[in-house]
Amino acid sequence: MNGLPSSLLFACSENSVRSPMAEALAKRLYGRSVYVDSVGVRATDVDGFAVSVLDEMGIDVHRHHAKTFDDIDPASFELIVTLSPEAHHQALEVTRGTATEVEYWPMPDPSAVDGNRETRLDAYRRTRDQVLGRIKMRFGAPSGPTV
Repeated sequence: MNGLPSSLLFACSENSVRSPMAEALAKRLYGRSVYVDSVGVRATDVDGFAVSVLDEMGIDVHRHHAKTFDDIDPASFELIVTLSPEAHHQALEVTRGTATEVEYWPMPDPSAVDGNRETRLDAYRRTRDQVLGRIKMRFGAPSGPTV
């Protein structure tokens, strides 16, 4: 599949850092031209550092509600992008026998970084910027406001 799918699901381990970042960034870039959602293998509240580094870009995820694969119909998505090995395995399991494509974009988990607040925020910014770069590279020029 080339170009922008009609529906796009981002998945990571807990739907608290990487996948909500990816969902928010894709929504900012592509607006209403694609349906975007995110899930985790487990559902955990959105991480405060993830909220902070998206706030820096004017993107509000304070009201993000974490979901798991059980909360959605994975087969209703044209493409699932997985951001952790655990999510990739789960996505392959739940889409077996469906037309849904699954792509693996390994992204570092910034919550694993120790240190002071600034050190940790830098790790989250690096992950945010990696996700943003990969989205732009994979799906092309945005239709909405740029980030």
